[in-house]
Amino acid sequence: MSAERQRAAQLERERDVLKASHERLRLELELLKRRLFMAKAERVDTQQLELEFAQKLRALEEVAGTLGMASAEASGGAGAKQKSKPKGRRDLKSLPLEERRVEIADPLFDELVAQGKAEKIGFEESCKLAWQRGGMRRLVIARVKYRTVGADGEATLASAMAPKEVFFRCLAAPSLLAHLATEKYCDGLPLFRMEKRLARDGVAVDRGTMARWLEDMGATLGTTVVAAMREEALATAFCIATDATGVAVQPAPAEGQRQACRRGHYFVQVVDRDAVFFEYTPKETSAAVLELFKGFKGYVQADAKSVYNALFRPAEDAPADGEEGVCQEVACWAHCRRGFWEAAMAKDVVAREGLARISRLFQLEDTWRDKPPEEIHRLRHAHLRAHVDAFFVWAQEEYEKVREQRGLLRRALGYALRQREALRCFLDDGRLLLENNRSERELRRIAVGRKAWLFVGSDDHAERAGHLFTLIATARLHGLEPEAYLRDVLRVLAYWPRERYLELAPKYWAATRARLLPAELDAEVGELTVPAPVAASSEEQSPPR
Repeated sequence: MSAERQRAAQLERERDVLKASHERLRLELELLKRRLFMAKAERVDTQQLELEFAQKLRALEEVAGTLGMASAEASGGAGAKQKSKPKGRRDLKSLPLEERRVEIADPLFDELVAQGKAEKIGFEESCKLAWQRGGMRRLVIARVKYRTVGADGEATLASAMAPKEVFFRCLAAPSLLAHLATEKYCDGLPLFRMEKRLARDGVAVDRGTMARWLEDMGATLGTTVVAAMREEALATAFCIATDATGVAVQPAPAEGQRQACRRGHYFVQVVDRDAVFFEYTPKETSAAVLELFKGFKGYVQADAKSVYNALFRPAEDAPADGEEGVCQEVACWAHCRRGFWEAAMAKDVVAREGLARISRLFQLEDTWRDKPPEEIHRLRHAHLRAHVDAFFVWAQEEYEKVREQRGLLRRALGYALRQREALRCFLDDGRLLLENNRSERELRRIAVGRKAWLFVGSDDHAERAGHLFTLIATARLHGLEPEAYLRDVLRVLAYWPRERYLELAPKYWAATRARLLPAELDAEVGELTVPAPVAASSEEQSPPR
């Protein structure tokens, strides 16, 4: 009988293991179905959580001194015949477009005309494609032609000097370049659709030409304005929030064979409330991350991906007695919450309690979100720290119960405990945030856009597109209209001193624009008066949250 009992007990254990495995697979299948067929937002019924864990949450609030605080705030064709390639510069005069005219004179010749030593005999005209709300415009650049008579009676013809331009002899005016960049990199419109829209307006511009315009524009702005912005950001930033997403890169053409697209990566860096950078790297590696953050020693908020670990440990060649180049890690409570949400969707009661505890952290944080950083720091230590301490004590206890069980709950609890110090880091300073959602919101611009434009043409093209993404996102961050900002910057860039490129950054553009002459800025070509630099303020302000 003892042998039979042992055999029965062994079979029961095997049955329990198979049942647990079957249940785990069933829950994972349910989660995958939710991801595929239901809304991807990590929504949960907070009222149900409040009712389910009301007694426990009330006890926590009494300990933290936050009883009623959150609830009070909550009320308030292959066979087609190929066409011959057109030769020469196209005649924009033949297009049915509204016309804007800019006349450019030469001051020296005008003095001769006033003295009767010369006369105006007409204009030397050239055209560009410009953009204005409502459609395309033909911009006519009319340079005054002069005829002078020398002492020997011989007549000489001359024209006013051609104005400076960022892109010499480019068919597109700054307004059109800014419009195309905003359409693609802000609104996600691919070039082939823009080509069709322009054709309906009576202007035939092929997508290859537009791609070259945008690539040159990204390269020029990247080596001037964006380079100055990045130098300042790495030297002065308090906290940089970062994340990454993939992008398809078109391979170089190979004779006689087709190749699949390669995978590159865009890293986003949200620098306090000053700038948003999009940096392209062919590979998502620790070396690439170290290069992006080279020279920065502040706080870095990121998810727990291993490529960021190199930022938080001393380099191998660093001095033994220093922390040269080491950043302070700040974890994201939204990423921590995601694991508990997945387990809660699989009907796990412990995971639902974890959701309730984390939700209470966000509710309390929301009550003082608009206060000064010093006040936020004080309130967090007075009220939020107790909730955080209780959460990790609870997580450790629950993790010990499921340590030997594979599943979503163990993964969620393990993530929280491994990231314990980084998750608590936001308590150190009132300018730090609980979550890294701002990085993911910025990356959404690329994620949405790539569904339409599918891939980038090369690594160089991806890098230059990142510079345009950077300026557009930073302009939006500072409340600027991206198209108007890009148009103005392209207008003044040819005249601007290279040591003062930082004044053209979106952070300082409102002050810079106020010192420019409106009539000169509104004209898309012509001379521009560069104002004197403003003396730097001696009083340094701390970066805002």
